[in-house]
Amino acid sequence: MSPPSLSPRRIAVAGLLSLAVAMGIGRFAFTPLLPMMLADGVITLPAASWLASANYLGYLVGALLCTLQPWLWRRLAPLPAVNGPAMVRTGLAATTLLTLGMAMPWAAAWPLLRFAAGVASALVFVYTSGWCLGQLSRQGLPAMGAVIYTGPGGGIVLSGLAASGMVALGWSAATGWLIFGGLAAALTAVMWPVFSPASDLPAAPPAAAGAVPVPARRDRGEIALLTLAYGLAGFGYIITATFLPVIARQALPGSPWLDLFWPIFGAGVVVGAIIASRLRSAGDLRLRLVACYLVQALGIAVGVWSPSLLGFAAGSLLLGLPFTTITYFAMQEVRRLRPEAPASLMGLLTAMYGVGQIIGPPLAAALLARAPNAGQGFTQSLDIAAMALVAGALLFGGMARLYPVPVPRA
Repeated sequence: MSPPSLSPRRIAVAGLLSLAVAMGIGRFAFTPLLPMMLADGVITLPAASWLASANYLGYLVGALLCTLQPWLWRRLAPLPAVNGPAMVRTGLAATTLLTLGMAMPWAAAWPLLRFAAGVASALVFVYTSGWCLGQLSRQGLPAMGAVIYTGPGGGIVLSGLAASGMVALGWSAATGWLIFGGLAAALTAVMWPVFSPASDLPAAPPAAAGAVPVPARRDRGEIALLTLAYGLAGFGYIITATFLPVIARQALPGSPWLDLFWPIFGAGVVVGAIIASRLRSAGDLRLRLVACYLVQALGIAVGVWSPSLLGFAAGSLLLGLPFTTITYFAMQEVRRLRPEAPASLMGLLTAMYGVGQIIGPPLAAALLARAPNAGQGFTQSLDIAAMALVAGALLFGGMARLYPVPVPRA
């Protein structure tokens, strides 16, 4: 059982704030600050693509470390096993320092800082998800786990609105990095007591009596397809999530509403996670994932078909609604397939998601270089991203038919 002092609400809020720092600030503060960095002349758009990829590469490496952690620790015995809350604390402290570091005029060091920030955000994501979902499940409230995935959306809304205010005040991007680093430090201090190493999860309980076992061969096939489909989600959203403010500025030059599209995306993330927390737990989550992927594909398509104020607003909202809901449903699938030790498989899925993210920005940069204008280059890359999400939806639909969810015996 969870320590008595940790109520479900406190666990959920701590998870929410943890992901807000690691994802909303550590990873996605770069998006609203990118136009400011371009305006300051400290970076070019092609260089920004590679800077984004450095962060996503770090996210991949961090996820792989989580995946290989059990193997490493078996071979590095007698070192103690990884403590989940301690890893969360370490990742949050690193995220704060690395965000502050981006304010320094050391352009040559920025790729390394963004890479390290990606590693930290992956560690925080995997261990926060595993610890919070496990604690809430043990208290009989697994659906409340969706609440923690409102954190990235809240961080995105906050960082987007803050960046909009900074632009209006004429502040520099360096000032923005300092402000976001200070905010990360404040939020980390709030949740620090909750992620005490003493509150780590006990050994996972055995599978419920009467549950239908999943054959090992089938299990491996289902995991492979789940991993591939989840990786397509990483590729599908990342081009829009990285370049949305830049795309909007090219399509609607001079519009006073340009800086609101990113906060709209974040608001969609929050609303989507809240909706997921209200859904009944019964049913095949892979069918819900099909719907989520198609909604994101539609969000990308709306922005391509209608590069207008209404089109970008609707597209941003549709892209955001299933963003962390996809993660929540996928992590719940991981707990279904690996109830005894989910962290390693969570890390594998997160790593594949990171691979998709790494591919996106360089692809956009390559198409931009070949296209006669930037708008056409972004359109081509967004078309490919939407098709990837449709392919992911088809994969989940096929999995639901090939691998029906086992029904427990009475």
